[in-house]
Amino acid sequence: MANVELALKEATTVIEGAIGAALVDYTSGMALGTLGGGKDLDLTVAAAGNTDVVRAKVRTMEMLGLNDEIEDILITLGSQYHLIRLLRSRGSQGLFLYLALDKQRANLAMARHQLKKIEAELEV
Repeated sequence: MANVELALKEATTVIEGAIGAALVDYTSGMALGTLGGGKDLDLTVAAAGNTDVVRAKVRTMEMLGLNDEIEDILITLGSQYHLIRLLRSRGSQGLFLYLALDKQRANLAMARHQLKKIEAELEV
């Protein structure tokens, strides 16, 4: 089992093209941990903004009566992928992993697979 710091380190070093990663509580919008980012990507701001995206999608699913779970949400920009993976493991309700990727260097399918593996090993 990996803790938050190790999970974020794995996400940013093992996943090709990773720019930054965060573990976010979408009930509060607060980042519980961040790694990477930089002057072009403020992960604290991204965490708060993506909290709104997750809340909106959860609310929409409830209004539609969809009895299903969100695995991940993909936002495609001109030069980046932003991947949001909602955590489903015991004790992690209300949390998501956020990963920003350089579109030129990333393999999206592999990134999704590796992020799922990191989620499975994460102990919050």
